Amino acid sequence: MTKQLDGEWSLVLGASSGFGAAIALELAQNGSNVFGVHLDRRQAMPAVEAITSGIERSGAKAKFFNINVADAGKRQASVAEMASLAGRPLRVIVHSIAFGTTGLGLLPDAAGAALSQKQIEMTLDTMANSLVYWVQDLFTAGLVGKGTRIYGMTSAGNQRVIPGYGAVSAAKSVLESHLRQLAVELAPHGATANAIQAGVTDTPALSKIPGAERLRDFARAANPSGRMTTPGDVARAIVALSAAGTEWMTGNVIRVDGGEDLVITP
Repeated sequence: MTKQLDGEWSLVLGASSGFGAAIALELAQNGSNVFGVHLDRRQAMPAVEAITSGIERSGAKAKFFNINVADAGKRQASVAEMASLAGRPLRVIVHSIAFGTTGLGLLPDAAGAALSQKQIEMTLDTMANSLVYWVQDLFTAGLVGKGTRIYGMTSAGNQRVIPGYGAVSAAKSVLESHLRQLAVELAPHGATANAIQAGVTDTPALSKIPGAERLRDFARAANPSGRMTTPGDVARAIVALSAAGTEWMTGNVIRVDGGEDLVITP
């Protein structure tokens, strides 16, 4: 039976855990070969290998790159290799990078600790600006074109203040701005760009946020469905949004949260 994305290639930036891992596996289940970019130490590689094995068991191909997503030289080398393997525009590109500084405020706390210029710039560059640099190189290599669907993972922190989340919150807002700009510039080329705002989801990234357990409790209480969002919820939505007939949807922030963001207080 023909699958929705049979024969296509897709790229997941941040493919080794959380949203990225679930999205990579769901894309493969629907026929897409998967390029994955991740940054993991040796001890984490068994988990990465489990993901690539899962992709291959689905009948799809997997090619993963263990590199720093913000390293320009490695990005360009990886894109060149992707172009030689894919040979045409990618179907889906997902930016799911969760590598930034959390736990510090903009102003010094009682111990005098505050976000530094280096920490703020690193968070914004990795979690937001890197999307632009990847899309630029992919576009130049002929890997972004008609039918390409680009998604960036945002959160309710794009508008709400969460203690210790300030640098990441800023990055989410910048990411959304980049996606709007890309949506307009890519429209003549037949590609789309949208932000996906997931509900509170139990991922490794959530655990790094101070007060994560309170966020989990709030999500369970506030969500009309009585549960938290899962990576699978988001992965299935992205595949559905990448179907034929969605090419007129671009420049949006699309909530995938079961209605959680509609509820102010549980």
